[in-house]
This record gives sequence, C-alpha cells and structure tokens, in this order.
Amino acid sequence: MAYDDTTFRRPGDEKTDTDPAAYRRRVQYDDTAGTTLDQSQRNSATTGAIPTVEEDGRDRLGIHLGWEVMLLVVAAVLGFLLQREDSAALQRPALDALLVTGAAIGLLTLGAGLTLRAGVPNLALGPIALAAAMQYAENSDKGLAQAVVPALIIAAAGGLAVGLIVTVLHVPAWAATLAASFGVIVYIQLRPAPVEVQGDWDPTGQAFVLFGAFAALAVLGAAIGALAPVRRFLGRMRPTGDPAQRRGAAAAVPAILTLVVSSLFATGAGVLIAATADGPIAPETGFEWTGIAMGLALLAGTSAYGRRGGIFGTLFVVTALTLFLRYEEIRDLDIALFAIAGSVFVAGLVVTRFVESYGNPYASRVGEDWNAAPSGGTNWSPTLPETWNTPATPTPRSDRWDDGPWGANR
Repeated sequence: MAYDDTTFRRPGDEKTDTDPAAYRRRVQYDDTAGTTLDQSQRNSATTGAIPTVEEDGRDRLGIHLGWEVMLLVVAAVLGFLLQREDSAALQRPALDALLVTGAAIGLLTLGAGLTLRAGVPNLALGPIALAAAMQYAENSDKGLAQAVVPALIIAAAGGLAVGLIVTVLHVPAWAATLAASFGVIVYIQLRPAPVEVQGDWDPTGQAFVLFGAFAALAVLGAAIGALAPVRRFLGRMRPTGDPAQRRGAAAAVPAILTLVVSSLFATGAGVLIAATADGPIAPETGFEWTGIAMGLALLAGTSAYGRRGGIFGTLFVVTALTLFLRYEEIRDLDIALFAIAGSVFVAGLVVTRFVESYGNPYASRVGEDWNAAPSGGTNWSPTLPETWNTPATPTPRSDRWDDGPWGANR
C-alpha cells in the first residue's frame, strides 16, 4: 500500500513559510506558549522581576569565603607591621581614633556595596560625606542634633530625588548620581577657605560602639543579602537583556531605598571624619572617598554587576585599609588618597572578574531554546495534523487458493 503524502500534511501547508526562524517566532509568540523566553522577558518588564534564567541555583559562597580568608591574612599582616612600627598604635587612646576612622570608612563602604548589589551605584558618596563634614564643622557649636539632623534630612531628600529620577526616567544610576555629585560639589566649593570645626564633640569615647555597629551591619547585612528572596528584591534594577527597558514599578522601591540609605551612611561618615579631624575641613571634591568606597566594596567581593557578594569581606577590607592608612601616616609615605583609591579600585575590578568566573550558581543555566523546525526546506510540521485524509479503499481481489498446480480446478 502506498502512502499518500496528503495524509501526513496539514491542509494549507503548501503556502506556509518553512523558514526555521519564522516557525520559531510563531511558536514563541503563540498565546498558549506562556513559558517561552520572550514571554518571561515581557513579564519581567512589567513586574520588575528578574527573569527566571537569572534565578537558577545558589551562588558558590565558598569562593567568597576563600577570598575573605586571604583578606583576613592581609589585615593581620598590616596589624603586625603597624604594631612593630609603633607599639602604642593599637592601644588606647590611639586605638579609639583608629576605630572611629574605621567606622567612617566602613559606612562609606556599606553604602557603596549596598548600591552595587541593587544595581544603582551611588557615585555621590564622597561629595555627600565631605558636604556633611563641612555642615558639621560650621554648626557643631550649636549642638550635635542641630548640626547632624539637617544634614541627614538633606541627604535623604537628595537620595529620594535621585532615586525618582533613576526610576521614573529609567536612566543609569551612575549617570544620575554623578550629576548629583556635581551639585554637591558646588555647595562645597561655595566656601572660599577651609572651615574650622566649631564644636568639641569627641566620638572616640564611643569608638567601640561605633565600630561594633558598623561590623554588625556589615556581617548581618551581607548574610541577609545572601538569601535568594532578598537578593532578588534588591537586584530588580539590574539590567537583563535590553538595559534601557523599563523594569516596572516594583523595581523602584529597592532602588530608591538603597540610594536614600547610602546617602545617610555617607552623611554619618562625613560627621565622623569632621569630628576626628586634626585641622580644618578643606573644600575639595570628595571623589577620592567615592573611589575608596567603591573600590573597597569591590575588593570585599561584591560584584560590579551586582547580585554576588561575600559575608565578612567588607569588615576585613575596611580593617585592612584603616591599618594601612595609619601605617602610611607613621612611615611618612605621603601617598595621595586618589592614588590609594585608584589602586583599590583596580584591584576590586580584578576581584569582580574572579567572583564572576568562579562564583556561578550550582545549577546549570537554561540551555538554548529547542527549535523543532526542520533544517531543510521540507514542509514537515512538528504538530499533529488537525485532519486526516481517509486512504483509498483497496480493490478487493479474488480468492487465489484454487489457482496453481494444486488447485481444485487442475
């Protein structure tokens, strides 16, 4: 029996485009194909959620922990060198000043790491810290509350405004915060001369409390940020696919929150810097502190792409840099802060590449979409035919048992 080609062909297939790409587009945009990659991307654009392909598996924290052991060793070596250079450097009262400096640098690093994890890096951290330091220096004689509270309010309002610009206009956060930093620098440079600190508040009396609060925030925040729901909540502004595509209203909440909180951290750091300053506060740009904060966050293991980060890295890198700054001061090395910021930043970029290369999730990524279209130019369809043609009835044949040499008719 011969097979009829029309039996296995859907009616109208002769006019159907057999291009594999056309077939793939037809399947992906089918209303019933709600789980296709294009459909998930459209859903993420409206809800602000990260596509499923970005949520597969759990990051390898062992890579981060191994790197943090190395950071701990570096901090211990720097502590040993500082102790050998000046035995009183790690004893009170010198230790108190060292802890306050570490808390100030730590607040800046926390702000940088938080915005990096959220995909909205805040480049105005340094200028905000310097502006807060000058605000405190000018008004500290009126009391701690009157000097600090206005600075916190202004910083929170500025972070909120920048966050709205980033989320409403959907522009890169680094560009918006860079523009905001220019405005802060204008405020700083309106003063023609350095400003003397008017008040006498000494934060070294609460040095252990301040540094302990920073350490608790760093470790607990990193541990909470390692949880998958929290990581997805913070990372909704991270670009996937087309970076200019709007991520939806749900992505605005973590972006605005992180920009506001990082601005508050920078303000607190500026107050601590001014309160422990040996001389007047000079009206500069403050970008060196932005470089140090971002570089330390990267060096701690936070990826420049967001999402990934360690647990103890921020605490260890801040401790190491604080010890190095004191060691450099004792040895009169006279290294510019911009040089330190650039060196730390470059090292942080190397760590980012290391983290992204070896910190991938355990689960494998989703493979390429299966293409059911034929490679050739045939009209084969992977779906079942809707109608079947009834094959022709075979012609009945007569009984042949009586024929032949043994038949009954012989």
